[in-house]
Amino acid sequence: MRADDLIWTPEAPPSFVEFISLNLQPVPLLPAVGILMGALYLVGAIRLWQAGRRWPVWRTVLFLLGCLTIIAITGLGVEGYGFEMFSVFMFQQLTLMMTVPPLLVLGSPGTLFLRTVPHRSWGGWLHRTSIRFLRSRVARFLIHPGFTLPLFLISFYGLYFGGLADALLPTLAGHLFLEIAFLAAGILFTIPILSADPLPRRQTHAGRLMDLFGEMALHAFFGVIIMMAPRPIVTEFTTPPTSWGLDLIVDQQIAGALSWSYGELPTVIILLFMLPRWFRDDTRKARAADRHADLYGNPELDAYNEYLARLRRRDEHLGLTTPKEEEKP
Repeated sequence: MRADDLIWTPEAPPSFVEFISLNLQPVPLLPAVGILMGALYLVGAIRLWQAGRRWPVWRTVLFLLGCLTIIAITGLGVEGYGFEMFSVFMFQQLTLMMTVPPLLVLGSPGTLFLRTVPHRSWGGWLHRTSIRFLRSRVARFLIHPGFTLPLFLISFYGLYFGGLADALLPTLAGHLFLEIAFLAAGILFTIPILSADPLPRRQTHAGRLMDLFGEMALHAFFGVIIMMAPRPIVTEFTTPPTSWGLDLIVDQQIAGALSWSYGELPTVIILLFMLPRWFRDDTRKARAADRHADLYGNPELDAYNEYLARLRRRDEHLGLTTPKEEEKP
């Protein structure tokens, strides 16, 4: 443990066994948050099931898997190595920003909360306040691409090239702040793309696709820069224990490779999940439009046909065309 902070750092050289060993930090904040989130979600789902109301099991499984991932990435030995190795810290960052948020968002915790909270007494006030916030300008701003994409830029380029990493990583408070910020940034970016919860605004599928491709380009370019850097870019990761025998440049190149490869994998999975939903939504809208046209007609098509009919009558009146003779039997 470091003398200046409540930080446990491992002594053994990094290995897969050490990474997955249970070694909680003296202040296991994020593992506690993951346990609390999973417990509250499970209580809500069980309440719905006991009341005979439906709640998808697959959403419950995904949300709990996201909570377990938070617990693992911040509660196992990998957390201790993340204080000393750039590659491990990058793995944690990408997991908190790219892997955990889709699992949590697909769990639809907002919808579950609105269905389980009582609608009377204090629960009614909480329900109304939640709905009011979801429809507020603040919520609209937080999930707008004009805010989420710059937040992603700061989380990578600003953090490592702007000196923020060296200012925050040496302390436990700074390290925890970054981990919480990574998770929050990933959730805010993922909500408008995957969420089925009530939102103040809905992005078009084309807009979601553009956001995904923009985020993929940010990761890929950042990863290439890190891999090609000739010297360490984060001072905090330049003093690992000598007994580990780490090559700092190789470790940094691994961090860049993770950003370029592992950072893209969750995005591709989101894309594969989003495209069928896009197809289903367009198909459903087309069928609804056809049914509406069958019942009430299509004003635009009717107006266009009337326009063509007027042109034909005008041409016949001017003698530009001759009316078609009726076919004789």
